[in-house]
Amino acid sequence: MQALICNSPGNLAYENIPTPILKPGHALIKIRRIGICGTDLHAYEGTQPFFTYPRILGHELSADLIEADGAEGLVPGQILTCIPYLNCGTCIACKNGKPNCCTELKVIGVHIDGGMSTYLSVPTSSLIKHAGLGYDELALVEPLAIGAHGVSRANVQKDEFVLVIGAGPIGLATMEFARIAGARVIALDINPFRLTFCKQNMNVDYCIDARKEDTLARLKKITIRDMPPVVIDATGNLNAMNNALQYVAHGGRLILIGLQKEAFSFSHPEFHKRETTLMSSRNATRKDFEHVINSIITGKIDPGKFITHRVKFNEVKHTFPSWLKAENNVIKAIVELD
Repeated sequence: MQALICNSPGNLAYENIPTPILKPGHALIKIRRIGICGTDLHAYEGTQPFFTYPRILGHELSADLIEADGAEGLVPGQILTCIPYLNCGTCIACKNGKPNCCTELKVIGVHIDGGMSTYLSVPTSSLIKHAGLGYDELALVEPLAIGAHGVSRANVQKDEFVLVIGAGPIGLATMEFARIAGARVIALDINPFRLTFCKQNMNVDYCIDARKEDTLARLKKITIRDMPPVVIDATGNLNAMNNALQYVAHGGRLILIGLQKEAFSFSHPEFHKRETTLMSSRNATRKDFEHVINSIITGKIDPGKFITHRVKFNEVKHTFPSWLKAENNVIKAIVELD
């Protein structure tokens, strides 16, 4: 079968590799769609933590089931997606219902090879049936679940102001689920196209261009000087993460979905006087995946509106570098396999 391998930063190559053999407790799936996310882009750049080369990228997937061992209720030919976070089931995090931060976590396309290939072997327990969704929708369940998990971590309440820093795919997903939770959403970014996308496609309540506006002054005006009780960083940008604390209301919560290789820092007096709650948000749980799927089925969210670019599998190597350029206005690129 054919696979696209990231051999080192900036180096993608198509190679023929053996088709996986069905293993006990696993399923063989034929990949149909692959969503390109920040993890893939950062791996290509060489800025992705927890990453080694060479690696087959791709963890936002939809597929057809070819065969499975122990897949109750599933039959060959069904379309599905999978939870790409493979946990041990026995560590303290797993035992406490947090498999998304398992001590031995292996993420498909990051720690182990992913779905940028014709076929993929995954644990049967990771499969999620289509529930009437199509290939495109299923491929977007995982990134949407990342946003849903961040909102869950923040315990967002109805009518709270929620500031989301970063209007990329994960930030947009976070805004959607903050909206579904009843929050008043504020988007902060430096990319005019993405802020316009928030206004026109997502009906975000307030949008702030950090390059053109005094962010603190605008936030004070929007919140009547209270500042947002919830601030969620979805940039992974060190400068943005270091600056996020100043936007948090006293008694508020700061949640970091974005991931950065370097150490971040903040003023302890500012942190202390606010009695700030600081949390990270890693991956997502099955409950988050189910919340996303239910939100799509009930019409609360339309994942199709995030797709701005679409290519065939044999075009990815040539096209991939263009997705890193801000001027190309990429929200979500989707790779199609026949």
